Amino acid sequence: MVIRYRRLITNILFLVLLSPTSLLAQSTSSESFLNVGLVIMAVIVFITALILVGDNLIGIEAKEGKVNIPSTGGFSRLFAKKPAKYVEGSYHALTRGFDIKLTGEAKKEVESIPVSAVALQPPNFTGMSPIPKVLFEPGQEVLAGDALFFDKKRPDIKYVSPVSGEVAAINRGEKRAITEIVIIPDKEQRYRQVPSVDLNTVSREELITFLINTGAWPFIRQRPYNLVAKPGDVPENIFVSTFDTAPLAPDNDFIIQGQENEWEKGIEILTKLTDGKVYLGLNANGPDAPAKAFTNISSAEKVWFSGPHPVGNVGVQIHHIHPVSSTNIAWVLGVQDVIVIGRLFTEGRFNAERLVALTGQCVEDRKYVRVPLGAKISELVKGQELTDAHRIISGDVLSGHKKSQEGYLDFYDDQLTVIDEGKEYEMFGWLLPLKMRPSTSKTYPNFMFPDVEFEVNTNTHGERRAFVVTGQYENMLPMDIYPQHLMKAILTNDYEKMEGLGIHELAEEDIALCEFACTSKQPLQHILRQGLDMMREQG
Repeated sequence: MVIRYRRLITNILFLVLLSPTSLLAQSTSSESFLNVGLVIMAVIVFITALILVGDNLIGIEAKEGKVNIPSTGGFSRLFAKKPAKYVEGSYHALTRGFDIKLTGEAKKEVESIPVSAVALQPPNFTGMSPIPKVLFEPGQEVLAGDALFFDKKRPDIKYVSPVSGEVAAINRGEKRAITEIVIIPDKEQRYRQVPSVDLNTVSREELITFLINTGAWPFIRQRPYNLVAKPGDVPENIFVSTFDTAPLAPDNDFIIQGQENEWEKGIEILTKLTDGKVYLGLNANGPDAPAKAFTNISSAEKVWFSGPHPVGNVGVQIHHIHPVSSTNIAWVLGVQDVIVIGRLFTEGRFNAERLVALTGQCVEDRKYVRVPLGAKISELVKGQELTDAHRIISGDVLSGHKKSQEGYLDFYDDQLTVIDEGKEYEMFGWLLPLKMRPSTSKTYPNFMFPDVEFEVNTNTHGERRAFVVTGQYENMLPMDIYPQHLMKAILTNDYEKMEGLGIHELAEEDIALCEFACTSKQPLQHILRQGLDMMREQG
């Protein structure tokens, strides 16, 4: 079917282009040249219309299963590059998006470092009550895996200590909201005993109770809304993206080394939590195949993706495999989240250690460090000369959160990025583009040097402006969603439009690249979260 479409379109284009060429050969006068010019312009308009119509028609046939290409992409997908030789099975080549290439990637080496404090932070969990019920007082001892607090709205889900040690402080923010529960780790870690479970005979309900009691449940999040999953729900499918395309993101092919057994056991556990499938998003961008731990696993459905960021986002992958809605929910996890769940069975304990990539141009010793979940940031950047002129980010530069050296890594993050603060103004700003910088605009010649890496700062190069339609967002988001119209629907509290425009399919990380490219400098991630919270409260 695809070959037939290619031949048809190629023949039409050849005939259309041949017409003005023939006219030009027969014409010599200036008037004839003018006529030929008009014909060429008409031909260009015709070809453009042909492409747009073909794009829509092929997209419709793809959705109906008549064309063997993914449902999005249409005409342009017919001429997309072929997948790499190692790709087998379902494959999606996405073209929209943008890769931000920065200096400061972590070296492929690992160091285990001791930390003086770790913290669990209730604000890391979307929808959590500002003041959850804390089960320990400062000065009390806890074991790794002991429940520290629970949400008063959902008391069945327990949030446990990642380490054993002494509860040092319960820090509060505005309106006495609890922001951090700080623990000083023991030198020799002690673990709460985990009951043994036979995966061959355990029921789904018993397995869920086991994951809740051991503290592993918060690693499972739900789409829509990006909440900690509700134990009573049954997801249509479970999704895990095995690669990350965000700037300076950790390399999961490197992280998985030596943890293959835990990974495989974690996937086996997930298959028992859904009546659908466990989908793995695999990276088809590179010249070499991903790690064998990802490609050889047989208990999950493998789907390949290629393209620029945000192709590695699990939300983008869900959209192209089995989209979610208000009634069709999915559960999602990260690679290291799956490993922690697997360790419950391979090690018989709640071991929340993870590899964290230290990245950014302002980090001198860039590497991977093995630390407990929620480690204190000052321990990670120890020996670095960091001042107020530097921005410390838990996560990546697009969707991470600003931190101080006395702060702590967020619950789901496996990356710490340090870049310069953008406190200095540039003379004439964008009017005189004197310095190269990552940009989606053709104003800068970056597009001619796709492999150049940049040093960046936090300067937005402009203030918040009128929210005008530019088409930039649609070029950044490889989903059948109109982000700009959705953002405006959120700002006007139009619930019906918000749902119709696909708000349930998005999380903040999916819209972060649109915020980077936004000419109007709108806080799109904040706007999206407002919309998601409104929809969730409406039920």
